[in-house]
Amino acid sequence: MIMTQITLSPVTDPGPWAAALARAGGAALQQHWAYGEIARATGRDAARVALWQGGALVGVAQVIGIGGLRVLNRGPVWMPGVAGDVRLRALRGLGRGLRPLLAMPDGPLGGPGLVPLITPRHHAIWDLAAPPEDLRAGLSGKWRNRLAGAERAGLHPAEACDPGPILRAEAAQQRQRGYRNLPPGFVEGWAQRVPGGLLALQIAGADGAPVAGMVFLCHGTQASWHAGWSAPAPCRPAGAHQILLWQAALRLRARGVRSLDLGAIADGDGAGRMRFKLGTGARPHALGAFCLVLPGPVSRRCDGRVRER
Repeated sequence: MIMTQITLSPVTDPGPWAAALARAGGAALQQHWAYGEIARATGRDAARVALWQGGALVGVAQVIGIGGLRVLNRGPVWMPGVAGDVRLRALRGLGRGLRPLLAMPDGPLGGPGLVPLITPRHHAIWDLAAPPEDLRAGLSGKWRNRLAGAERAGLHPAEACDPGPILRAEAAQQRQRGYRNLPPGFVEGWAQRVPGGLLALQIAGADGAPVAGMVFLCHGTQASWHAGWSAPAPCRPAGAHQILLWQAALRLRARGVRSLDLGAIADGDGAGRMRFKLGTGARPHALGAFCLVLPGPVSRRCDGRVRER
């Protein structure tokens, strides 16, 4: 059987890129134009590539240059109905155009030429399309009870004009717990490039200082939980996490967001955090394995900056 060649072309305009993501039904944060612009502002390279088969667009991919490597995170973004074998050939074609390429697809993908380096993980994705009353009914019993307790206690999360205090507190939490997030300046860069792309909520203590807060980044009809922090008990009021996330979901939904990525869920992250995320009614979404992409056939070669035709 003769297979139509995979071809690559650069995307240099944010308009067609946004149109492709919309056609695909949205994309993860790492595949949005602003993400690549922030990477470029910090001295990294960002290559945006369209993947074609026989004149039909099958996907787009934003690849970030880190040192001598090319990293594709949560991509490519596939157009509807693209078969698995085409996805594999397209990703391997991208691996020839931009190499060495490390990739973590946004869904399960395997086969010849993909060498798994880290096992697949799952993210909790909360579907916000339903009416608020249905979203509330979808909460687990314990989650809903804690939310109701926080509401009875009079907790009122407020939007924070400046997310800096929350982000600084969360950075200290990162150091204490031994995990890493995106660089501190990322949120500021996102807010500058994406109008209405930031939501920060906080609960203040008696002195007006925040005792808990969360930061979310909006991208199209989707949003991602970027940071969450709370003061140690007893400074943190009971149910603070629940009412913060619930109010965030309602406000994001009012902005047109229909899907909220709550981040990774794994046994190593702690059973409590996993139960908290899934207690919203969010569903586990399987990503692909982080893998080395061996080069496959492609009609033309693109270097790290993706030359024009």
